[in-house]
Amino acid sequence: MENMEYLEFELPIKDLHEQIEKCQAIGNESDIDSTAMCSQLTHKLEEQKIAIYENLTAWQRVQLSRHPSRPYALDYIKALCGDTFLELHGDRNVGDDKAMVGGLGKIGDQSFMFIGTQKGYNTKTRQYRNFGMANPEGYRKALRLMKSAEKFNIPIVTLIDTPGAYPGLEAEERGQGEAIARNIYEMFGIKVPILVYVIGEGASGGALGIGVGDSINMLENTWYSVISPESCSSILWRSWEHKEKAAEALKLTAQDMKKAGLIDKIVKEPLGGAHYDRETTFATVSKEILSCYKKLSKLSTEDLLQARMDKFVAMGQFVEK
Repeated sequence: MENMEYLEFELPIKDLHEQIEKCQAIGNESDIDSTAMCSQLTHKLEEQKIAIYENLTAWQRVQLSRHPSRPYALDYIKALCGDTFLELHGDRNVGDDKAMVGGLGKIGDQSFMFIGTQKGYNTKTRQYRNFGMANPEGYRKALRLMKSAEKFNIPIVTLIDTPGAYPGLEAEERGQGEAIARNIYEMFGIKVPILVYVIGEGASGGALGIGVGDSINMLENTWYSVISPESCSSILWRSWEHKEKAAEALKLTAQDMKKAGLIDKIVKEPLGGAHYDRETTFATVSKEILSCYKKLSKLSTEDLLQARMDKFVAMGQFVEK
């Protein structure tokens, strides 16, 4: 835990971790038996973690979804598939978008086409991955891989973690809006099961471009919304100061989305978030993917496509006057 980065609301946990480390050091370096004290502090730490993580605000969940130690798309893919993952590149048109990754891999004996938005781990890789913001060629690459999966009857898993599609001038010139709209349109007709998982941030059309599927799932400490709390705050209040209020109003947490009937399932994370226990998180997601695919694989192609369409048509409410 010595390299763990702590968010502001996690500072009481950080203090207790430091106290436990000091207590253990005293026990190791002297004849004093510090076992009882260490045990007492560990118990206090568990209580503190439960008190904090079981009462998170919407903004705190947004912060956890962006935690620098949180696993990204390629972390999940490599953990789920091991050496079986074969990354595929390029949209056969403009280039290879590093913010959108994809390829073939196996979980056990079952092959999947994995597609996800990828962020970087440090300044250099964040720039290389364009901060997880895909260009039009990224969405076109994703669609190309989906079409390949359909051709060979391979189910698709998408992993969403993006602050949004890239809003730069060159992206707009190359048809950002059309690329995302094309993906949404085409995904309704892909004749193989599509499993969608929000593993971090799910912002705007950038997320929706790979977000149409038969099973829409969110990890416990993620968010999914038309706009980020900061951007919402800057539009409504001309300042980022009200981001906490915006986060509450947007109803963007997994719990809010499930309540509104916009997602199918919340995937449980270890106490403290996915980064606290990566192995458990990966095992949980792997189990969820296989379980979900098993159910969807029993449907005929016609029933699969109809259920997918019905799912999205039923979302939201409108009133005719």
